[in-house]
Amino acid sequence: MKHLVPPAVAVIGLLVSCDKHETSREPAPDLPTAKIGIYQVESRPHRISEQIVGTVHAKRRATVEAKVSGRVGRYLVATGQVVKSGDLIAEIDVSEIAAKVEAAQATLDQARRDLDRYSRLFETRAVTRQDLENVESRERVARAGLAEAESMLAYARVTAPFDGVVTRKLAEVGDLAMPGKPLADIEAPDELRFEADLPESMLEKVAVGDELTVSFPKTAALGAKISEVAPVADPASRTFRIKLDLPAGRGLRTGMFGRVTVPVAESDALVVPRTAVLQRGQMECVFVTGDGRAWLRLVKTGQPLGEGVEILSGLDAGETIVAAPDERMIDGQPVEVTR
Repeated sequence: MKHLVPPAVAVIGLLVSCDKHETSREPAPDLPTAKIGIYQVESRPHRISEQIVGTVHAKRRATVEAKVSGRVGRYLVATGQVVKSGDLIAEIDVSEIAAKVEAAQATLDQARRDLDRYSRLFETRAVTRQDLENVESRERVARAGLAEAESMLAYARVTAPFDGVVTRKLAEVGDLAMPGKPLADIEAPDELRFEADLPESMLEKVAVGDELTVSFPKTAALGAKISEVAPVADPASRTFRIKLDLPAGRGLRTGMFGRVTVPVAESDALVVPRTAVLQRGQMECVFVTGDGRAWLRLVKTGQPLGEGVEILSGLDAGETIVAAPDERMIDGQPVEVTR
């Protein structure tokens, strides 16, 4: 009768056979020779970094407000509409201001007639120099009053401050408009930046002009330069806001969520090609070469580093491994190194 080996004993046997400190091995007989490329494990400088969550914002954004009080008579834009600088957004019904303009115009007309009459009288010495100067003064006051009234009337036309897109419509026809009450939000979509809040411990790791990597869920990672670093902390979160200028034409929109990678320290790390690590069940393995054969070794990997991957345990610097082992490679298989 055959005796079955319990599963736990079999797993322990596999782990022992893959232990990197084991020196005596009994290769399985009659295995084919595999042609391989090799890689020597090396320790290289590695920058440790952390990812901080942030959001895309427009560099130029404005909340458009009325400068005078009155009912919204016309509202000419919608959310998502593209506007040019000076385009009419809304028109405020300011009948009272229009009446003031007419009154100021009438006052100025009368002041000019008086000035003309007093000028002729002064030439005939019918009035004094003082009388003429008083009339000239009234004409200047009337002219300034008309200019002021016309300026207030011009404020009834609310226009776009720059080329952009209306991101929020904040009023309707008939709403009461007044100074401080927003009518619309406008952003310039061609100039974007990424904003993130750094803890105090990371602030000394960044400076204006540094280029960091920003990544988004559905967009390839890209480089962005720091344009601003807040000199004081937010009193609520105790964090410092940094702003990074994003390159144009990358399909980004305001409000998008992303992460910026901030370097925090440097250390040495063992690095091997990603192709050298095989996944077998829940275990990560590499094949170490020696005595003309490839020996299976369990490893633990860390974070990706470019085309390679960090090795946390299972290998030492200077060991030689199979650079891209075949999935069917067996522990103890003969190998031949090829160029």
